[in-house]
Amino acid sequence: MSERAPSWGIEPVPERLRVLGLADLALLWGNLSVSLLVIVAGALLVPGLSLPLALLAIVVGAVLGNLMLGAAGLIGADARVPAMVLLRAPLGQRGSYAPTALNVAQGLGWSTFELLIIATAAGALSDELFGFEARWLWTLLFGGVAIVLALLGPIGFVRRYVRTFAVWCVIASLGYLTWWVLDRSDLGAFWSASGEGGFPTYWQGVDLVIASVVSWTPLAADYTRFARSRRAAFWGTGVGYLVPAIWMFGLGALLFLARDIGDAAAIPAAVAAGGVVSVLALVALTV
Repeated sequence: MSERAPSWGIEPVPERLRVLGLADLALLWGNLSVSLLVIVAGALLVPGLSLPLALLAIVVGAVLGNLMLGAAGLIGADARVPAMVLLRAPLGQRGSYAPTALNVAQGLGWSTFELLIIATAAGALSDELFGFEARWLWTLLFGGVAIVLALLGPIGFVRRYVRTFAVWCVIASLGYLTWWVLDRSDLGAFWSASGEGGFPTYWQGVDLVIASVVSWTPLAADYTRFARSRRAAFWGTGVGYLVPAIWMFGLGALLFLARDIGDAAAIPAAVAAGGVVSVLALVALTV
C-alpha cells in the first residue's frame, strides 16, 4: 500500500487499505495523548488532592478511559467506517447529522486551541532569539502545516509524519520537560504533604481524567478502520494512549507543585519563563 494513497471515503475500508499495525496505532495515539492541555488538566488535581491521591486518580481514570477508547477503536476496526457513520445504525442517517456537526465543532475547537498554543510558544521563542514575537505569522505558518497534514489522510499522517518526525520531537520534549520539572522537585516533601481539600475530590479527579481520554472516542474509528486487525485496533489505541497520558497528567501535577504555580492556566507562561530550551520543548510538545 502506497502511503501516498488518497484517503478513503465513508464506505467500508477495503482489505488492501487496512495497513495500520499495532505499532502504527500505538505511535499515533501516543502522539495524540501528548498535549499541553493534558498537563494543565493534571495540574488541576493538586493541591486539592495530595500527590499520591492525585497519581492514583490519574492511573484509575486513565485505565477506565482507555478501556472505553480502546473499545471505540475496536468497533471501528470491525465496522471499517468513520465514527460518525457508525451512528447511523442507532440514529438513522438524518439522526446522525447533529452529533456529526458537534464532532466537527469539537475538532475545529481543539485545532484552534492547539494552534494558538503553538503560535504563542513559537512567538515567545522568536522573541527570545530574534527580538520579535509575530504571533500572527506563526499562526498562519502552523495553520498551513496543519492543512498539509490533514491532506495526507490517516495513513499518510501516521506513516509519513508521526513515525518519521512527530514521535521523536515528542520524546525529546517530554524528556527535557520531565527533567526540568524534577530538577526543582522535592519529591519527598510533595509525597508526604496532605491535600488542601475542596475541588477536586478523588472521584472528581478520576472523572476529569476519564473525560479527557474519552473526548477522543468520536474520532477513534476514523483511524482504526484502517487497522490490520482487531487486536491492533484495541491495544494500539488503548495502550498507546494510556502510558503517555499517565505521564502527562503526572507531569502536570508535579509541575504545579515544583514551580509553585498559583493557577493551572499559568502553566504555559511558567514553562516559557524557563528559557529558550523550555519554550522549544513546549513547541515540540504540540506537534
